[in-house]
Amino acid sequence: MGACLGVCSVLSCVSCLCGSAPCLLCGCCPSTKSSTITRLSFTFLLLLGTLVSIIMIIPGVEAELHKLPGFCEGGTSLPGTQGVVNCKSFLGHKSVYRMCFATAAFFFLFALMMICVRSSKDPRAYIQNGFWFFKFLILVGITVGAFYIPDGAFTSVWFYFGVVGSFLFILIQLILLIDFAHSWSQNWLHSADEGNSKSWYAGLFFFTFLFYAASIAAVVLLYVYYTKPDSCAEGKGLISVNLILCVAVSVISILPKIQEAQPHSGLLQASIITLYTMFVTWSALANVPNKYCNPTLLVRNYSTTAQPYEQQPTQWWDAPSIVGLVIFILCTLFISIRSSDHTQVNKMMLTEESTATLGGGSPSLEDGVHRAYDNEEDGVSYNYSFFHLCLVLASLYIMMTLTNWYRPDETHQKLISPWTAVWVKISSSWFGLLLYVWTLVAPIVLPDRDFS
Repeated sequence: MGACLGVCSVLSCVSCLCGSAPCLLCGCCPSTKSSTITRLSFTFLLLLGTLVSIIMIIPGVEAELHKLPGFCEGGTSLPGTQGVVNCKSFLGHKSVYRMCFATAAFFFLFALMMICVRSSKDPRAYIQNGFWFFKFLILVGITVGAFYIPDGAFTSVWFYFGVVGSFLFILIQLILLIDFAHSWSQNWLHSADEGNSKSWYAGLFFFTFLFYAASIAAVVLLYVYYTKPDSCAEGKGLISVNLILCVAVSVISILPKIQEAQPHSGLLQASIITLYTMFVTWSALANVPNKYCNPTLLVRNYSTTAQPYEQQPTQWWDAPSIVGLVIFILCTLFISIRSSDHTQVNKMMLTEESTATLGGGSPSLEDGVHRAYDNEEDGVSYNYSFFHLCLVLASLYIMMTLTNWYRPDETHQKLISPWTAVWVKISSSWFGLLLYVWTLVAPIVLPDRDFS
C-alpha cells in the first residue's frame, strides 16, 4: 500500500507538471516540448507495467501469487483442463499475460479515443496531455480486472495476439534501427567533410569493424551451440541463410550504382543491420523446441496428474530475453523523445519533423526557471492514435519476451516453446533485411521521388 501511495504521489506531481498547457519544469530539467513530456509520461506507465510484470516472475513473488482471490482457482487446479494441474506451475506465465493485457487494453482505449485528433484545441487533446492521476487509476482498475479473467481459452487466444503484435513491433524496431544507422553515417560523414576527416573516418572504420567482428563471432557461436554434426538441420539452415543474406546486403550497400545514388550509404549501416539480424537469429534458435539442438531451452515447471505435486523451480530468464528487454526499453524511449532526420520515416511513423515545420512555441526561461513550451499551438505534432498503437504493440512484445514465447500445451501439463516463435522471429529478420535493401535501391527504382 505504501508503494502504491508513493507511485500515486509521483503521478500527482506529473499531473501538476504536465497539463494540457505548457507546464512548469523543475530547475534541473532542460526546456522541452510539451508533446515530448506527454509521450514520456505514457512510456513511464508502460515501463511501470513492465516492472510489475518482472516482479511477478521473481521466484519468491511468483510463489505467493496463488493467494490472490480467484487467480488460482481453488489454489491447486486450472478450470477447463483434463486431470489435475498444479496452478502454481503457471503463475508467472498467467500474471505476465494479464498485466500486459491490462497495459495493451489501456493504450488501445486511448488509441480509439484519439482517432482523428488534428488540433490541440480538440477537447480530447486535453485528455491526452493531462489528467495523469486519473489515467493511473484507470490503468490500476483494468489491471485488477484482468486478474479475474477466467483461464479458459484466454491464454491460447492472447498468445496469438502477442505473436502478431510482437512481429509488428519488431518491424518498428527495424525501421528505427535502419533510420538510426543512416543518420549516424550521414552525420559522421558530414562532420568529416567539414574538417578533421581522419578522426571521423577512423571512427567509422572502428565501429564498422567492431560490428562485423561481433557478427562473425555470433555466427561461430550459433553454429557451435545450436547445431550438431549429425542433426539440427533446421538450425544449420536458418543460420546459413541469414549469413548469406547479410553478406549479400553488405555487398549491395557498396555497389557503385548504390553509392552514386546514395553517397552516404556504406558498410556501417550494413554492419549494424547484420549484427541485429544475428541477434534475431539467436533469439529464434533459443525457441527451437528441441533440447538436443537447443541447449538454452529453458526448464519449465511440469505438473503431474498424480499427487503430491513435484514442482521444479521456474526459470524465466535467458540471455536473448535480457537483450530483448534492453532493446525494448531503448526503442520505446526512442519513439517517445526523438523524431527522425528523414522525412520519409516521419511520414511512415506519423511523427513530427521539426519545430520549424510545426510553427509551435519555443523554449522559455522566466525568473531563472525552465518552462516547457507548447509546440502544438497550430496542430498536433504527432499522431496520437498511432503512438498509442505503438505502445499496444510494445505491450504485446514485452509479454512475449518475458515469457520467452512459451505457451501451455493442450493438456496444460507443461509450458512449451512452439515453432511459431521461431518462424515469426526469422521472418521478421528477413523482412528487415528486405526493408534495408529497399532503402538502398529505392532512389534507383524510383528516380522521380525525393528520398533525401
